[in-house]
Order: sequence, then C-alpha cells, then structure tokens
Amino acid sequence: MIGRLRDSLSARMGVALALMALLAATLTAAALRWLDAGLFGLAVALLIGLPAVLWLAVRAARPWRQTLAAVSGGIESLRDRDFSVSISSPAPRELRELVEAYNSLGTLLRREGFDLYQRELLLDTVLQTTPIALVLSSNAGRIVFGNIAARQLLRGGRRLEGLDVQALLAEQPAQLRTAIEAASDTLFTLGAGPDSEVYRFSRREFLLHARPHQLWLLERLTRELAAQEIAVWKKVIRVIAHELNNSVAPISSLVHSGRLLAREADPATLGPQLERIFATIGERTSHLAAFIDGYARFAKLPRPRLAPLYWEPFLAPLAVTLGVQIEGPLPLTPTQADAGQLEQVMINLVKNARESGSPCEQITLRVRTQPGGVCLEVADRGAGLGEQALRDALLPFFSTKASGTGLGLTLCREIIEAHGGRLTLANRPDGGAVVSVYLP
Repeated sequence: MIGRLRDSLSARMGVALALMALLAATLTAAALRWLDAGLFGLAVALLIGLPAVLWLAVRAARPWRQTLAAVSGGIESLRDRDFSVSISSPAPRELRELVEAYNSLGTLLRREGFDLYQRELLLDTVLQTTPIALVLSSNAGRIVFGNIAARQLLRGGRRLEGLDVQALLAEQPAQLRTAIEAASDTLFTLGAGPDSEVYRFSRREFLLHARPHQLWLLERLTRELAAQEIAVWKKVIRVIAHELNNSVAPISSLVHSGRLLAREADPATLGPQLERIFATIGERTSHLAAFIDGYARFAKLPRPRLAPLYWEPFLAPLAVTLGVQIEGPLPLTPTQADAGQLEQVMINLVKNARESGSPCEQITLRVRTQPGGVCLEVADRGAGLGEQALRDALLPFFSTKASGTGLGLTLCREIIEAHGGRLTLANRPDGGAVVSVYLP
C-alpha cells in the first residue's frame, strides 16, 4: 500500500502541497515571533516562503512537464510517419501508464508500417514484372502510374508519370488510339504481316483518394490466340470430317447396292427397292447440306442493322408460329435491334426448348424491363441442363444431341453480343431451363 502511494502521482503532489503549506505556516509563525511585528513579520515570511513554495511546486511538476513534452514530440514524429521514437518510463505510475500506452502504440504502428511497406513492395514488384501494360490516369488527364510493360509499349521504355493523356495518345498508332477511345473493352492489332500483335484493351474506373481515376490494361494475346486458333481449327476439321464420313460412307454404300440391284434384281421389284435407296440418299444429302449451311451462316454472320423494334407486333405472330405462350405484359418502349437476326435467335431457342422434352404449351416467352435495357427469357419444363452443358453450351461445336452441330447457341450468342447484349443459361428451381437474353 505504501509503495503504491509512493508511485502514485496524485499522492506525490499531495505530499508536495502539504510540505509547501507546512513550510509556509512555519516560516510565518517564526517571523511573527522573532520580529514581534505583525505586518512586517508577515511580509518577511512571504518573502522567505514564496520562493521555497515555488521551488517545491516546480520540482513537483517537473515529471509532468518532461513526460508531456516527450509525448508531444513523439506524436509529432508519428505525424511525420517516424515510428522509431520511444520514451523511457518515468517513476510516477500515472505517467508511466501514459508512456507505456504511447510506446505500445508506436510499436504497433511501426509493425503495421513495416507490413504495409512489405505489401507495397510486393505489389510494386508484381505490377512492374507483369507482362500486362498498366496505366493509371487521373480525372485531370494526367498519367499517375505506368509499369515497365506500359513504358515499353507506349514510349519505348521512358517514364509515363506526369504526362498528359491526350499528348501520349497523339504519339500512338491509330489502332491503339481507337481502342483506348472506345467506350468498351476491345481487341485490336498493332503492325502488319507476320510481325503483327493482337492486344486486348480493358478500362476500369474507380475512386482513389476520393477522386475518379482510370486504369488501362493492355494485354498481348498473340500467342494465346494463335494456340487457340490452331485448337479450334483442329476441332473444326474433326467435326467436319466426322459429319462428312457419316454422310458419304452411307451414300457410297447405297450407290453400290443400287448398282447391284440394277444388275441382278427382278425388274418387278426393282422400283420399290431403288426408291428406298434414293430416299435414304436424299435424307443424308439434306442433312449434309443443312450441316454445311449452318457453318456458312455462322461464318458469314453480318453486323446487325439496328432499328426500333416494338415487342408486341414482333413477338405476337412469332409466338403463334412457334406455338409458345407469352407471359406478362410486353414493354411499350421500343428496343434498337435487328428484327431478322433476333427472330433467328428466338427460333433457335424455342427449337432447343422443344428438343429438351418440354411440352410446347409449357414453353414461355417473357420480356422484362431492366435498368439500361430489357431482358427476354425463354423458359421450358424439359430435362434441364447438366453441369457440363451449363459450362460449355455456348462454346462452338458443343452439343448434347447425336445429330447436333453445336452451332445453334453459339450463333445466338454471336448475334446478341453483336447487339451489345449478353446471353446466359440457367436451370429453373422447379425443373426445366431458362435462357436469358439481355439487350441494351
């Protein structure tokens, strides 16, 4: 208990004040007794006692002043991001607790500052060594950051920070300027001939220090696209070879059988047998023609000719022709679309819904207004989509049907994306599938 009181700052101040009061009273009493004069003795006592009292007060407050000055200086160091300053602990318990709290705060900030520095160093290393060109620009039109790949692509290795965006764009090839000035992500090619390079440009906007900034990403895709192109061509050749073999081999066999019949069969029975042979040849020929036509339409898909499309006159006759139901009211506001291409999309989607095993009366069309556009949904009550179909159904040549070409949904996706929209597939919670088409 005595040690705690000795360490207590309030106890030390109380003792100091008590000693000051006792000293003042003693001096006053002595002066009054020895000098035998009231006012003169009181003045002498004050002259002698006040300096002593002031000296005791200054000495008692010294730990406070020293500690507060040290803490104030330490806070200035923290404000300057210097976390290395620490303060030795004084004797009074209250001040020791204050100093220990400051020192622990400094240790915490020093450790977090070191961790933050390490993370920033790692991030800078990743950004500088990535092959993707990164350029960060402010809303004022100035380059804030550019990594090594961006410097090599845009300025031959020279720094980009501080440059005016428009001045930098004026130095670039027309293809790159067009890609950067476009409103959406895009692919573009630099150079010509065997030395040409394909790039993908992406733009992202965000707030940095409460101010809008733009981040450009330019990724070289030449090698990846070349490898992908080879893989696609190999798959195309395999699919075409498979389809041709499936049609040509039966036709060749039937032609041989027809020749044998023409030589050996009884003329009375020759006609019906040849009729069956020719019917099978015609069926295989039609299938092959349809297969080739599907590839041709996919390869020669023109750009959409956008015009105002009103949903009621567009969908009402189409729903009657396809034998499906329209659910809910249709939007009155027209959508900019190519009616012919969108009709082809609807025919393909309804055809897929029928082939899923869904009854025709349970295939429905719905058009809902969404922010910035409309969403058209084709829903069915068929078998639904498996995990692989959900993942790969929009890829070229993927089909779950024995006689499918794998181009129907791919053609639909190409048409919708050419309109600036997107096509997605999903299973319905209570059975069946739904294809959603968003159009801006």
